[in-house]
Amino acid sequence: MIADLGDWRGEVLAEIRGLIHEVDPEVLEEWKWKGSPVWSHEGMYALANAHKNKVKLTFHHGADLADPGKVFNAGLGGNKWRAIDFFEGQEIDRNALKTLLCEAVAYNTKHSVPKSRGSKA
Repeated sequence: MIADLGDWRGEVLAEIRGLIHEVDPEVLEEWKWKGSPVWSHEGMYALANAHKNKVKLTFHHGADLADPGKVFNAGLGGNKWRAIDFFEGQEIDRNALKTLLCEAVAYNTKHSVPKSRGSKA
């Protein structure tokens, strides 16, 4: 589906996807909501959307993540989500994004709810 975009947005999504798989080899990748890639590790941590003039990478618990590389540039006023809007010709700060992705995985791992093994009567 990423390759089907056939333009700069597909290239950006492919680069983001590659970074996610690099920092989180155990990532669960799904396609939801009519074509949005969603990445999970003990819960969803990021999703992406290709818009007409940008690619948006949204972090589910972004408001709870440190952003030392200052890559968040959208959704900054919300109390849960934070996002990064990538525009044509913009270079991805790979190191800062990888740091943020690692934080998102660590957040989910720390805050995951243990799976129930069933109840005994």
